[in-house]
Amino acid sequence: MSTLIVAERHIPLDKDGYLADLNDWSPEVAEALATREELALSPDHWEVLTLLRQFYQEFQLSPATRPLIKYTALKLGPEKGNSLHLNRLFNGTPAKLAAKLAGLPKPTNCI
Repeated sequence: MSTLIVAERHIPLDKDGYLADLNDWSPEVAEALATREELALSPDHWEVLTLLRQFYQEFQLSPATRPLIKYTALKLGPEKGNSLHLNRLFNGTPAKLAAKLAGLPKPTNCI
C-alpha cells in the first residue's frame, strides 16, 4: 500500500492509487492525486468531480463510463455530458480517473 503526503499527512492508498479511506478526501488531496496523474485540475475538472461526489452520495457507488456520461449530461447539459469532453478531461479514462480524483472507490465494472 502506498501513501500520499498532503500537508504533512500520510494518506494511505490502495494498490490502484485510490484512497483507502474515503474520509481522507479533500480538495488538497484531489490536487495531490491529480499531480500524481500529471494532470492540472481546471474548473471543468472540478465541476465533474463535484458531480461525481454527488452521484456517490445519492447512489453509494462510483459510476462506470456510460452512467457517468448520462448523469453529467442530465446535470450539466449535453455539451459537457459526452464521451469526447470527459475523455479529454480525464485522459481517456473518465470513470476510473475521475473517481480516483473525487476520492471515490474504483468503479466496479472498470478494468
